[in-house]
Amino acid sequence: MVEKKKAKSKTKKKPKKAKVKVEKEEVKGKEVGKIFSYFTHISVAAIEVTAPLKVGDKIRIKGATTDFEQKVDSMQIEGKDVKAAKKGDSIGIKVKDRVRPHDTVYVI
Repeated sequence: MVEKKKAKSKTKKKPKKAKVKVEKEEVKGKEVGKIFSYFTHISVAAIEVTAPLKVGDKIRIKGATTDFEQKVDSMQIEGKDVKAAKKGDSIGIKVKDRVRPHDTVYVI
């Protein structure tokens, strides 16, 4: 009787790749909304408000390619000027730079 030898696997195990943990930049301020649309011809951002926001507040808009601060000079709800917006409102504000849907709005 002939004994069969176990064949050794010739495939080498690949070393495990080190997981790189990407840390998110700490953003000062409180999140007050998300951009859901941008109108390029009039430079107006449409924002879904998640916390109170009023005229005169300083905001920061942060996204993948967006990051700037500005003061809220005016805001509108359905074409009418308002002084403040509450959670759940959809507002439009004039912005100084291009924004994109899903950018986050912070009050600082």
